[in-house]
Amino acid sequence: MTPQSRLTRAQEYSLAVAAAVVTANAYYIHPIIGDVADHFGVSHARIGLVPALNQLALAVGIFLLLPLGDRISNRRLTILFAVGQTISLGLMTLAQQFALFVAGSTLLGFFTIAPYLLPAYASKRVAPERLGQVMALLTAGVILGILVARVGAGVVAEYAGWRAVYWIATALMIAVTLALPRLMEAGERDAANRESYGALLLSVFPLIRQHREILVSGAIQALNFAQFIALWLALALHLTSPEMGYGTDTVGYLAGIAAVSIFSTPRLGIWADEVGARKARAIFAVVQLLGVALLWPLGGALVTILVPLILANLVGPGIDVTGRMTYLTLQPDLRTRLTTIYVVLMFIGGGIGSLAGTAIYDAYGWAGTCLLLVGLSVGLTGLALHAKRFGR
Repeated sequence: MTPQSRLTRAQEYSLAVAAAVVTANAYYIHPIIGDVADHFGVSHARIGLVPALNQLALAVGIFLLLPLGDRISNRRLTILFAVGQTISLGLMTLAQQFALFVAGSTLLGFFTIAPYLLPAYASKRVAPERLGQVMALLTAGVILGILVARVGAGVVAEYAGWRAVYWIATALMIAVTLALPRLMEAGERDAANRESYGALLLSVFPLIRQHREILVSGAIQALNFAQFIALWLALALHLTSPEMGYGTDTVGYLAGIAAVSIFSTPRLGIWADEVGARKARAIFAVVQLLGVALLWPLGGALVTILVPLILANLVGPGIDVTGRMTYLTLQPDLRTRLTTIYVVLMFIGGGIGSLAGTAIYDAYGWAGTCLLLVGLSVGLTGLALHAKRFGR
């Protein structure tokens, strides 16, 4: 890789902003899930289908579409899938029946591939010694998108209604879709891999046998993402319940604590470059477990719950960054398919977390949710400690 082919700092930051916008779409539902349920007249357990099917459709889309990144230029695929996201958001914005809203959200998940093409694209155009920094920057962009989506959706819905959130989201996606051809290098060629589509999909499975650690990293991130989704969906229902009595704007403001991750994650990525991804991930997992364990004793008041939420948000993205670092140092022509395995597992976890978080809250309240989250975090920490045997 020549210096001329490497990303400039301006390109790195532009890609991080693009990652923020294309990622945000799945998270607008978090603070407004109660309002959407009330609008369509469905239960808290049933409204969990919206994020759950979105996450599971994303896993299917990742499996069927992301491997094409090892054959077709990441630039071309990113633009194509951004168009699909924009159309799906339009359907959600205009939907008058719950079934159509769910269909739009599910289709949106299927096309949300761009955030997972961008790291593979960037990894081919950065120096190896800066991989952790650039992956952390893109992850910080994703965190920014999640932050703006959740804070903004809560505030906008409180004053203009939940549907206004999706009008704004559609407009942002139109803008990003038009900008992407300029943000990504126009001269990128299709990869040399000329396998048939079926052979390309099937080639994922031998990679699992050859690189077994990808299953461990994927499982760790699946548990990490499951507890993240379950926490924030249940927290939105908890805070807007008669017991707590807050509005969706408060849910949005509380989600703003994720801002700590925007500043901490790049630094955690640099530290992980120094000490090794697996050791850093194990330490992050232990800190996160401590935060999750405090959710029940500190979850009865808005001020005290900030402590566990800050701890979890401080290191949660670092677990993802270090997980990606365990396979993005391998040969470039494998990285997109290894990312496929990793992200499919991640979003299967997200789908399960979406269903479990809303259903358990509906049945057992905040106490049941906290017990679920501790169980997920214990499993994650055990796997992270086990994974240290693979190396640094």
